Amino acid sequence: MTALRDTRRAGPGLDELLADVRELVECESPSVDLSAVERSADLVARLGSERLGVTPERLVVDGVHHLRWRFGPPAAPRGVLVLAHHDTVWPIGTLASAPFGVADGVLRGPGCFDMIGGLVMALHAIADLDERDGVTLLVTGDEEVGSASSRELIEDEARRADAVLVLEASAHGGALKTARKGTSLYELRITGRAAHAGLEPQKGINATLELAHLVHEVAALADPGAGTTVTPTVATSGTTVNTVPALARFSVDVRAWTAGEQERVDVALRGLRPVLPGAGLHVEGGVNRPPLEEEASLPLFERAQSVAARLGMSELSRTGVGGASDGNFTAGLGVPTLDGLGAVGGGAHADDEHVLVDRLVDRTLLLRALIEELLAPSPPTEEHHHDR
Repeated sequence: MTALRDTRRAGPGLDELLADVRELVECESPSVDLSAVERSADLVARLGSERLGVTPERLVVDGVHHLRWRFGPPAAPRGVLVLAHHDTVWPIGTLASAPFGVADGVLRGPGCFDMIGGLVMALHAIADLDERDGVTLLVTGDEEVGSASSRELIEDEARRADAVLVLEASAHGGALKTARKGTSLYELRITGRAAHAGLEPQKGINATLELAHLVHEVAALADPGAGTTVTPTVATSGTTVNTVPALARFSVDVRAWTAGEQERVDVALRGLRPVLPGAGLHVEGGVNRPPLEEEASLPLFERAQSVAARLGMSELSRTGVGGASDGNFTAGLGVPTLDGLGAVGGGAHADDEHVLVDRLVDRTLLLRALIEELLAPSPPTEEHHHDR
C-alpha cells in the first residue's frame, strides 16, 4: 500500500459519515453487474485512501473487485480482521424511485443499511485509531450472491487473525448478532420419459408427478424444534402442454443453527429415491455457509459489552438471525467472530431500507474502541510475573 496524507481524527464527524454514505449509495452496485461493482470498488478505494491515508490492494477474482488494507509490517501478526462488502442487492436505476435522502433523523437509499452504512463506519473507525498495526480491512464485492469469489480471501485472512468483526447491519434495536444460521443450497433434478399426453401418456414417466412427491418429502426434513428450515423454492418442469414431462427440477434452501443439522439434512437429501418406477434423481449443491454458533461469538460480545459500559453507552443486546453473512465462514474456521456491528436501522433488501442517523457516531465509536481493546496486549499472567 502507498502512504498518503494522515487523516486520523479524534472522533468521527457525522457530516463526514453522511457524506461518505451518500457517495456510496449513489454509486449503485448490484452484485450481478460486474461493471457496477468495479465502479463501486473504485469509489471505496478513493474514500478509503482519503480516510485511512493509504491505498488498498485491489484483488480481482473471477471479475469481481475486492479491496484489502493491511496495517503493520508484512510479517507482523494480524490481530483483528474487519469484514465489509460493497455490493448491494438493488438493480441499476433504483435510485430514480428511491433516492438518497435524510429526513427526521432517518437516512434512506438503496443499500444504506445493508451494508454501506457499516462499510463507512469501518473506514472512519479505523481512521481514528491511534495504532493500526495488526488490523486488516477486507471489503468484498460479492457477499450478496454467496461470496463465491471472495470466500478463499476471507478464510485466508481469518486464519491470520485473533478476532473477526463483521460490519453487517445490526438486528432489531441495534442488537449484535451472536448466532447466524448456516445455509445450504441444493438443486434436485428429476428425469422421466417424454410421451404424447393425449395419445400415449401411459408410456411416459411424468417428471412433474415425481417432483410433487419429492417436494413433500423434502419439506418434511425441516425440524421446527431445532430451528431447521428446509424450503423448496424455484421449480420448473416440462416443455409443452401436450407432452408428458421428461425433466423437472427444483431448488431447496436449508437453514440450520448447527453444523450437525446441516449434515443431517444433507445426508437425507442425498438419500432420497424416486417414487415412480423408472424416474431418476440427481442432487446437486451442499453447504454454502456453516453456522455462526454462539461459542464463536459470546466472548467477543462480552468484551464489546465491557467497552460499551466504559464509554457510557447503553447496554448492548444480542440475538440470533436466520440470514447468513461472511462471518459464517470465519466462525466455521473456529475464529472468534462478532457480527452485526454496522448501522442501526431496518428494511434490509426492502423498500423501507433505512439507517438511524443518531446511531452512526456512537456505533462507530464502539467499533473503534473494540478494535483498540482487541489490539491491546494482554496483561501478564501471575506465572509470567514470577518469571521476571
